[in-house]
Amino acid sequence: MNKTKRRKIKVILQQGKEQDEVVIMGWVRTRRDSKGGFSFLEINDGSCLKNLQVITDHSIDSFDSISGKLHTGSCVSITGKLVQSPGKGQSVELQAKSIEVYGEADPNQYPLQKKHHSFEFLREISHLRPRTNTFGAVMRVRNRLSYSIHKFFQDRGFVYLHTPIITTNDCEGAGEMFQVTTLKPDSIPMVDGKVDYTQDFFGEKTCLTVSGQLEGEVYALALSEIYTFGPTFRAENSNTSRHLSEFWMVEPEMAFYDLEDDMNLAEDFLHYLFKDVLEHCSEDLEFFNKQIDKTILERHQNITEKEFERITYTDAIHILEKSNKKFTYSVEWGCNLQSEHERYLSEEVFKKAVVIYDYPEEIKPFYMKVNDNGKTVRAMDVLLPKLGEIIGGSQREDDYGSLLKRMQSKNLESEDYDWYLDLRRFGSAPHSGFGLGFERLVQFVTGVENIRDVIPFPRTPKHARF
Repeated sequence: MNKTKRRKIKVILQQGKEQDEVVIMGWVRTRRDSKGGFSFLEINDGSCLKNLQVITDHSIDSFDSISGKLHTGSCVSITGKLVQSPGKGQSVELQAKSIEVYGEADPNQYPLQKKHHSFEFLREISHLRPRTNTFGAVMRVRNRLSYSIHKFFQDRGFVYLHTPIITTNDCEGAGEMFQVTTLKPDSIPMVDGKVDYTQDFFGEKTCLTVSGQLEGEVYALALSEIYTFGPTFRAENSNTSRHLSEFWMVEPEMAFYDLEDDMNLAEDFLHYLFKDVLEHCSEDLEFFNKQIDKTILERHQNITEKEFERITYTDAIHILEKSNKKFTYSVEWGCNLQSEHERYLSEEVFKKAVVIYDYPEEIKPFYMKVNDNGKTVRAMDVLLPKLGEIIGGSQREDDYGSLLKRMQSKNLESEDYDWYLDLRRFGSAPHSGFGLGFERLVQFVTGVENIRDVIPFPRTPKHARF
């Protein structure tokens, strides 16, 4: 296996230079035979959207023995000469000198013979769907967004924190949780009609995390600025195009930030991500703009070039109440804004990204700081056109007495949050943070409608296998 000379197709096409001998390795996308004793192969190695055309003279050594193996899906190594391509669409093509077949793909059984497949069909073969143009492009965009998330925070001096996946904290209000246990279903120990968790592995009830926020606050109040970027889990029995049981969250937590600082960081963050992906994934975004949604590039430019609109929750409610729009969910002060409300504000009223802040205290979790009016908390949501909420955050309550009072009003046991209260007892500081659902970001960037199609292996109710 001559990996020392192997060239990735992306690099070959970018450079567009002739070369006497190169080796490419990848998968056959198409094969076309001519009457003149030549075959034209389109090879893709996943490094970019485009294929490299390979011209194969049937007279090369061992072609007869491998010809029957060169079908769509077969994996090959091809050594040849790069020459200028007379055809349109690429600057160079490869004239094959030798071909080695690593793995065959029986054309009578390989399910990706056609050029176009429905998303529903591809979900049934999620182990093969990365070989399609669409899913290869989705994963390259996902990869670039992951990189730029880290670069954004690292360049600003944030510390990357690995918060636990197994936790006793429910980050109240964040959703149903998956339980983690080694207790046997047929012999669960009980005491007074309740499960005796002292006999479980950790000695108490534990679950998969729904958020790294609370643990993130611990380290923000020591290291000033941290961020988490990892998997989170929700046990909601939902099969909509917006929900996953396992997904990734980006959650920065910052000491000495108030709500305005929090909103400024969120806006800078999204501006940075969209500019970066436009610059480094232009080929894939053009593909999505052509094949998925013809407004993608326009929407991205809208976000990168315009400042976000900022309005209070109260003003948002007034706008919605005065509109002539018929909503499925009624609007009144104190209600949770639904996706239809959020999209109306961002798409029809302001026609750009919108930040809504100062939400009613009753509908927000205990850890958000209450404003002086006692009715609202210093919370904010960032809304994007065609999506709705992409970021949710707040200034956290930093006063011990106020936090304890809010916990009691929410009927939370203070003993369960002793450690969290300690952060306010000992050296408390103003601090803020937000969370971004990574898959929802990838959805918006690519235009892919179903969230199951922007994560490598979707986990949903009744679906935990490939």
